[in-house]
Amino acid sequence: MASSLAYEKLWSEKAIHDGAEKKYYEYLAQMGSLPAQCTLASEISKARQHIKNSLERMDGIAALAASPGAELLDRLSSVEKENEKLRHVIEGLNSLMLDMNARIKSLESGQKGAPAPASAAKSAPAKPAADDDEDEDDDVDLFGSDEEGEDKAAAELREKRLAEYAAKKSKKPALIAKSNVILDIKPWDDETDMKQMELEVRKITADGLLLGASKLVPLAYGIHKLQLSCVIEDDKISVDWLQEEIEKIEDFVQSVDIAAFNKI
Repeated sequence: MASSLAYEKLWSEKAIHDGAEKKYYEYLAQMGSLPAQCTLASEISKARQHIKNSLERMDGIAALAASPGAELLDRLSSVEKENEKLRHVIEGLNSLMLDMNARIKSLESGQKGAPAPASAAKSAPAKPAADDDEDEDDDVDLFGSDEEGEDKAAAELREKRLAEYAAKKSKKPALIAKSNVILDIKPWDDETDMKQMELEVRKITADGLLLGASKLVPLAYGIHKLQLSCVIEDDKISVDWLQEEIEKIEDFVQSVDIAAFNKI
């Protein structure tokens, strides 16, 4: 043991080791505190920058509040223009109302003063009455013959015009009442010769009767009916008479119905 410890100088150089150890821990302490100091300084600078930015924003808001925006100024100008237009309209209406009131007053004053001429007109006939009293003895009518001649001429002219009007009215043709009738003519069965039936129907002639177009309309089971249009004069031909005449063709016709009836 003593021989092994003889080569160890730990205890003899303990002071040197302690000093080295102290320097090492101081160095570690310095190295550990340096990043912390850098971080703290950066945080402080960031806080200062944030405060500065906040203050600048507050200044901008204050400036905006102090001076109105362009949009607000445009709206204010448009409102002022509208108010100016409304003011002009109201002034025009006021002037118009004043003119109307002045006209109404002038009309009312004219109506109040109008009866005076009427009263004067009522008092005016007194003079002709006096003249009539003065001329009661005059039996000569200087203008009587002319008035009678004018009355006779007017009466003759009126009679002449009445005669001319009556002559013109008599020359006008009288209106003839007509009707358009569509008849459904039904055969006995499907073996009935429809062409021959139409020929027999068209043999019916009379004054005031005009037979028109026709066509075959299917009914059922191969049976067709003959649909015939015609024009009749109401004063000369009756629909009942025409139906009876067609139904007299008993070999072909079973019945006749009126499909349509229109006045022309």
